[in-house]
Amino acid sequence: MKIAVVKEIEVGERRVALVPDAVARLVKQGLEVWVEAGAGEGAYFSDAAYEAAGAHILEESTHLWQAADIVLKVRPPREREDGQHEVDLLRESSVLVSFINPLGDPHLVQRLAERKVTTLSMEMIPRTSRAQSMDALSSQASIAGYKAVLIAAAALPKFFPMLTTAAGTIAPAKVFVLGAGVAGLQAIATARRLGALVEAFDIRPAVKEEVQSLGAKFVEVQLEEETVAAGGYAKEISEAAKLRTQEVIAEHVKLADVVITTAQVPGKRAPLLVSEDMVAAMKPGSVIVDLAAEQGGNCAGTEAGKDVQRHGITLIGPINLPASMPVHASQLYAKNILTLLQYLIQAGAINLDFSDDIVDSTCITHDGSIRHQRIQEALELAAKQTSEVRS
Repeated sequence: MKIAVVKEIEVGERRVALVPDAVARLVKQGLEVWVEAGAGEGAYFSDAAYEAAGAHILEESTHLWQAADIVLKVRPPREREDGQHEVDLLRESSVLVSFINPLGDPHLVQRLAERKVTTLSMEMIPRTSRAQSMDALSSQASIAGYKAVLIAAAALPKFFPMLTTAAGTIAPAKVFVLGAGVAGLQAIATARRLGALVEAFDIRPAVKEEVQSLGAKFVEVQLEEETVAAGGYAKEISEAAKLRTQEVIAEHVKLADVVITTAQVPGKRAPLLVSEDMVAAMKPGSVIVDLAAEQGGNCAGTEAGKDVQRHGITLIGPINLPASMPVHASQLYAKNILTLLQYLIQAGAINLDFSDDIVDSTCITHDGSIRHQRIQEALELAAKQTSEVRS
């Protein structure tokens, strides 16, 4: 079985799907690993390091795609500079393992199905204890939460910790984190390590203990409805509940020096949590880092990939933060991929047992069809919207 690690072509993407250590483990299992020349350079892993781990380095990327049994990527397939789409380079019946964004880009999933590719979407790994070591969303979100605080600290015109100096005592910065998922919890922990006073909000009351264990204050809002969706994700709430949460959020945003927002709903626009009025009410010089910028943003006025000034407040909308820490991001992602492959490959062949919850959740296309109802519904909605625009 031939496993290919291809070079990422998206601008700014520096991660690689496998690091040399993971390659060595697969080679020891009798698997053949091919690596596209330069695939690891952005993450500071040289071709020589891959060769030392037992990989074959290939200069010709098209052959790599077409001959591999399994292709490993970080970002979803896209069109190359030569006009060819990466999906069209995949051999029929081959396996693609990558982030796919299946609910955000169902047309890509349809294209993969038509190509008769078996697609394993790293976003769809179930959040269960059994699949924890394969959970790439969590491993990369942790990096984003960490980096978000460093970005905020660099932009804030104040110290983070309390300092006692000959000129007087400096009060610690106040950080308010919206969303206590993996990214939010890492942001809380990082802000606390830097000495800030931290508050956090989440519509899921079950995360209160996790927030408090990190030394932060949990901001509660009593909602008389279910707030947790399948897999432990936050669920979209009613308009009445949104109004109540915004009233509470506004009070704490106003007093914060730094606000970090992390709330996202798979396949939908990110919920708007910080309104224009809330931004205007903040202290001049305060900073907002919106980790949902690529999904439309949690904050009014956020622009993906840009730092903007509104009402004397700096709004930062970073995109793909894990790629800014490519060494550890690649190591963590490679561990996720390696664990998944070791789970699926038996006797030198990939085994897809759809009665297994990990396989059933993660495999989104197989044998020419799309396997997930939610993706089919997203396709139907996209087709309907396109039809309405044309009419």
